[in-house]
Amino acid sequence: MEIPVVAIVGRPNVGKSTLFNRLIGDRLSIVADYEGVTRDRIYATGSWLGREFRLIDTGGIDMSDEPLMHKIKYQAEIAMEEADVIIFMTSSREGVTDADEAIAHYLHRTHKPVVLAVNKADNPEQRQQVYEFYALGHGDPYPISSSHGTGTGDLLDQLVSHFPADSPDADDRERIRFSFIGRPNVGKSSLVNALLQEERVIVSNIEGTTREAVDTDFVSQSGRHFTAIDTAGIRKRGKVYENTEKYSVMRALSAIDRSDIVCLVIDAETGIREQDKRVAGYAFEANKGMVILVNKWDAVDKTDKLFEKFTDDIRNEFQYLSFAPILFVSAKTGQRLEKLPAILEEIYENRYRRIQSSVLNDVLMDAIAMNPTPTDKGRRLKIYYMTQVAVNPPTFVVFVNDTELMHFSYVRFLENRMRDSFYFDGTPLNLIIRNRN
Repeated sequence: MEIPVVAIVGRPNVGKSTLFNRLIGDRLSIVADYEGVTRDRIYATGSWLGREFRLIDTGGIDMSDEPLMHKIKYQAEIAMEEADVIIFMTSSREGVTDADEAIAHYLHRTHKPVVLAVNKADNPEQRQQVYEFYALGHGDPYPISSSHGTGTGDLLDQLVSHFPADSPDADDRERIRFSFIGRPNVGKSSLVNALLQEERVIVSNIEGTTREAVDTDFVSQSGRHFTAIDTAGIRKRGKVYENTEKYSVMRALSAIDRSDIVCLVIDAETGIREQDKRVAGYAFEANKGMVILVNKWDAVDKTDKLFEKFTDDIRNEFQYLSFAPILFVSAKTGQRLEKLPAILEEIYENRYRRIQSSVLNDVLMDAIAMNPTPTDKGRRLKIYYMTQVAVNPPTFVVFVNDTELMHFSYVRFLENRMRDSFYFDGTPLNLIIRNRN
């Protein structure tokens, strides 16, 4: 299911960034007591009652004609267009202002669900003053204090009620969704067309041709249903000037969210670039299955041991993706592309693989016998048992005597032993360390 998108909009200095930071649990957005601090859109992920959502903080909307304010207003408009639900922020201290009324009128034209938040309601007297905000015509106003957190639970309850139902049908559970991500002009759209053997997506040598994430359904020779998601190329931050390009980055991140497996596309002619690592990081942080596709393999001179050298370079530069298979392909000739659906099916099955606790703990005891647990200041780490608690991706809880004694290198050792014992190619593993008590 696609993660819902929520935009926070309102006039300047009503506390949008403070609420943004509170809902994501991090001080990502700059907060100050004067107007115009937030100028661009800021994205992060929050959750409530088990539902994740992508949150957008916007600059304060000012109806003046100043050039900078015009750009801020345009950024907010893009955020509202992208959003599934909009939080309309106002302030109880100033009451309903002309700017609030102008924004309320504009929001009516978006035809999007709007949740009205009245911020800075820090005491009972201020919370009683929210009734005048009914005049804005956006339903019940929710008095909150974004600095203290009061009232945000009710606000989030109302927000989640507007999210689409998170209940995929049987077809959704059987369908494998995968996306192609990478720098512009590495051949993502060409790979979609070559895989389907027809022109489904516009292809051009001009960077930025693809600006929307395009979904294409097809059935493999094995009878499995797939959805291929072609994304806009993600440019490095310094080159993302045009508003439509920023919009495309958001679309690409949303496509990653909707995917079970992500295919990182690298250009064989230009080699590995720093931006390839950044793009791969987006998918890795989202815990997605991964395949590394080296495209345009037909266009390079096959010097001695080039295949081995390219593979070694990928493993060295993407050490955190050691679990991802590598496939050298050509969208132009179709070389090795017929292998991709079978690889995707294997990774999908691995993401839903469950291991019995008794078998897990046999492997755990063998690993400890091979490499005894570390000590710190005379105290030795004791590992009691391990159990699997989730799939997609496979998630395991390891119970120990003291989590502070578990060094990350030993966690990595345990993960490697599990990969040696079970087939988890193409998917990350989550190992959660917990105190037994």
